Parts: sequence; structure tokens; C-alpha cells
Amino acid sequence: MLSRRTLLLGGTAAGAVAVAGAGIGVEQGVLPGRPWAQAHLGLNGEDGVIPRDVEPVLAVRHTFRSAQMGGQVPFMLLHPPDSGRPLPVVVALHGLGQHHDTVNDEIGLGAFLAQAIDRGVPPFAIAVPEGGTSYWHPQPDGDTGAMVTDELLPELTGLGVDVSRIGLLGWSMGGYGALRLAGVLGPERVGAVVAASPAIWSDPDDASTTGFADADEYREYSVVGHQDELDGIPVRVDCGTGDPFYRDVEDYVEDFPDDADLTSTFEPGAHDGGYWARMLPAQLAFLGERVGSTS
Repeated sequence: MLSRRTLLLGGTAAGAVAVAGAGIGVEQGVLPGRPWAQAHLGLNGEDGVIPRDVEPVLAVRHTFRSAQMGGQVPFMLLHPPDSGRPLPVVVALHGLGQHHDTVNDEIGLGAFLAQAIDRGVPPFAIAVPEGGTSYWHPQPDGDTGAMVTDELLPELTGLGVDVSRIGLLGWSMGGYGALRLAGVLGPERVGAVVAASPAIWSDPDDASTTGFADADEYREYSVVGHQDELDGIPVRVDCGTGDPFYRDVEDYVEDFPDDADLTSTFEPGAHDGGYWARMLPAQLAFLGERVGSTS
């Protein structure tokens, strides 16, 4: 197993002498309103560019009947060209305000997957289920986490993918969800997990009231303090230094065991699609090298 690899990628300097001192303070997180200030000082780096020189992999909308959710659940399946055998699958969990059918367009998931395969990344499919505002844990109207683990995965077996050992990927709310579900399934079922800008709070009292009824509910389903549940699973966590979750994610990463198979990056970036698109090529390569098909 690889030893812990935390890649601290430095920020950029402010472009003008007049704001240079403030820029350093913002990057180090010592000024109030850091995410707002970092954005307005131009310290979040370039947005990712969706590749236009490749044909995106086929994206097909599906639905299935979910007992967990009490109705039909839609999902998107992005599937590379037929390889003659079932491909491994990565389940991608969208963030708050995103949906199963918007992630592909917003950050170019299908185009980036095609680009990754063209560049030699072992191919895999991506399934994107609808999670609403659930935060991928039990809610009064259903449990989207169990919907994924107990219902979506069996559904996918009939669609030409191999779910014996999956990858997990998520953004914001979905980044938290990916880390949580990786711990639920364990290393026998999860080959790798990637969390982009995961919605994590070190203080339960700060947790989103959209996703959690109160601090006690957040404690019950938190990934903070449960890093050991990911033992044996390669983990990648990426968060921009201009992200409101930056400090809490940094603390979360610091609390992994020293021998964890962990990769993390903290480079200039906001909590938005521009940053997520920029990070996607490296994240898809990370997943493909660990769960992709090599034959």
C-alpha cells in the first residue's frame, strides 16, 4: 500500500502590487471572508475547459423503481464504446443544486471521460443517480445512500457494467456522500473514491440544515472521525483554497492514518464548476487506474 501522499499545491501571487499583501493573507486563510476575497482578487486560478476535440461517450437516461425512495429514480449512464465485456463502473454523486442530468453538461463529464480513455486511461462507465437534496444519507422521505448501494448497483448489472468492485466520485454534497458510501461498502466493494470539494464540517453545529436536521444527525452520519472506515481504499480528496469548506477539508485530510492510501490536493480554486472541470482529468485518471478495465 502506498504511504500517505498529501500534495500541497501552492497558490498564485496577486497580480498587482497593490493587492499583493492582501493576496498572501487570503491564501493563508488569515483574512475574514477568504472565499469572497480570494475570488475578487483573482486567486482561484483558471477554469477547466471542457474538451471539444473528442466525441463524448454515450450518455443514456434510465429509471428504476426504488423501494427506498417509494417511486421511480432516474439516473444517467455514461458508457464508452462496447468493449465486448462488462466495464467497471464509477458511481458519481451530484452536489446540492445539481441533478443526475445536469452534471454531464455542467462540467463535461462525458467529454472528459472520452478524453481520458483516448489518453490511455483504462475505460470504465459512469452512473449518475438522482439524489435531490438528500446528502446521500437517510432522510424522512427515503435513504438515497441505500438506494445506491442496495438498488442502483443491482440495476446496473443488467446494463452491461460490472459492479463487483466500483469507484465512487462526488462533488460537494456528493463528495461527502462518496466518502460516506465508500466507508459503508468497504474495500471489498470499492476500488477507489474521489471527493471533490466535499461538504464537510468539523463542527456539527455548522452543518447544513438542508442536509441534516440537527447536529446530532450530522454526528450520526458524519465522515469526520471515521477515516479508518476507508482503510484499504485508495482515496483522493481535492479542494480549492478559495472554497468555504477548505479548512474543514484540510482538517479532515490531516486526520487520516499515516499509512492511508491518500492523495489530496489544495490548489487555487472555488466551489464551482470551473474548478471541478479543471480537476476532472486527474480524478478520472485516478479512478481508471484503480477500477478501469485493462482488457
